[in-house]
Amino acid sequence: MATLLHIDSSVLPGEASSSRSVAAAFRKAWEEQHPEGTVIYRDLAANPVPHITAAAWSAGYTVPSERTPEHATAFAERVKLIEELEQADAVLIGAPMHNFSIPSTLKAWLDNVLLLGRTAGENPSAQGTPVTVIASRGGSYAPGTPREGFEFVQNYLEAVLKRTLGLDLDFIVPELTMAPRNPAMSELVPLYEASRERAFEDATTKAKELAERLAA
Repeated sequence: MATLLHIDSSVLPGEASSSRSVAAAFRKAWEEQHPEGTVIYRDLAANPVPHITAAAWSAGYTVPSERTPEHATAFAERVKLIEELEQADAVLIGAPMHNFSIPSTLKAWLDNVLLLGRTAGENPSAQGTPVTVIASRGGSYAPGTPREGFEFVQNYLEAVLKRTLGLDLDFIVPELTMAPRNPAMSELVPLYEASRERAFEDATTKAKELAERLAA
């Protein structure tokens, strides 16, 4: 049966987080299609992975026989994360916008799994694996909006996930999530509600479609 790698990175818990809530809807629909399947779950806010160190980085470019004990220990942590990605039939990532970019915990995960000659390079080891990113944000950074130039989530993740790791990337973007809590954005609440509803619908639909595609 299929394996889903599910990663959350929002600092907010449960329903307080749009990325977690929409990702949970995706996962629920996925599990309904794959009741006997496997879900590998990582909550990077609750259990952060180590930030990349000199030993962890250099170990990837050192032949095993020449690695120090420090190299071996640090690299073993990276290999575990890399193998989770390689074993997944599909990947689900909650990537809320924090100060115009992704959470540092998610960046740490990416730094660990990106290894030239294995997951990156001519033939990336997870190439073609479908990845769905829930890219929530408090405002709107869509083309044509005043803050279009501040969008560093989708652009960055497209460069890393699609162009470097070779994954089959798809975004779901719940936006204007601050509207219900910010009086200055009160007139945007209807747009927020529409965006939220669309995100949940997309999550359910895409999860089912992906599950059916992988089962075919």
